[in-house]
Amino acid sequence: MKKIVFSTLALLVGAFSFSQKLENALLWKISGNGLTQPSYLFGTMHITCDATLEDNVLAALDATGQLYLEVKMDDPGLQAKMMQAAMMKDGQKMSQLATPEHFELVNTFLNENIGMPATLLDAFKPGLISMMIVPKTLDCPAESVEMNLMGVSAEQGEEMFGLETIEYQLAIFDAIPYKEQMDELVKMAKEGMDEQIKANKELNAIYKSKDLKAISDYIAKEDAIAHSDIMLEGRNKNWIPKIEEAAKAKATFFGVGAAHLPGDTGVIMLLRKKGYKVEAVK
Repeated sequence: MKKIVFSTLALLVGAFSFSQKLENALLWKISGNGLTQPSYLFGTMHITCDATLEDNVLAALDATGQLYLEVKMDDPGLQAKMMQAAMMKDGQKMSQLATPEHFELVNTFLNENIGMPATLLDAFKPGLISMMIVPKTLDCPAESVEMNLMGVSAEQGEEMFGLETIEYQLAIFDAIPYKEQMDELVKMAKEGMDEQIKANKELNAIYKSKDLKAISDYIAKEDAIAHSDIMLEGRNKNWIPKIEEAAKAKATFFGVGAAHLPGDTGVIMLLRKKGYKVEAVK
């Protein structure tokens, strides 16, 4: 199966090692190590068919006073920042990173599936173009867990923050060679949508099972992600001091892609290594 290298940011990011088995759960309570109130850590699926929040998640949102997602999604300047950070550096273009035949293949693929030709997106980072395909892999209207979390927080009058900036998140695609990103987009175009739909359906089913290890095992088995040190491990480590600071200031609800949670370098283990009690909420 093709590598789901770049669209993982829109779905899940895999982890590959486990020093201990974690319970099947997406919601985890963070306590101890000087915290006066517990905070909560929740694994999300950014784009899915059913983003309904379960009762335990709603209870955790009610018990906390602020929301942290990967980025501050209620930033009024978010779209403008995304557009600016989406462009390749040094004036590079997708048409320069592929043969004319392959660029035309991608052009047709994008026209058919997102209604935009590659010629209009020529200066965009190819990995971000791959992400634009993700909603088309669903056989249902796309929903967002993050949007539902934001809706509840807004109703409660709570502030929302980000663990990283959108500029930093999109700069990840500058650390991965543009040619490699383009090769993956060409590969996606060659394989067609059926393969993408199959992979996404399986990932959604695993997410619904709440089995974090199964998510990682699937991605590892299918050779589905490259540059995990950039896409996953470094980001997890960067988040820990921010999670600590926020949780010490106020009971906080943290929502991040589900597969950021498990593994030796996952958020759960990193918090435990810092002395926090992190336990599953069933």
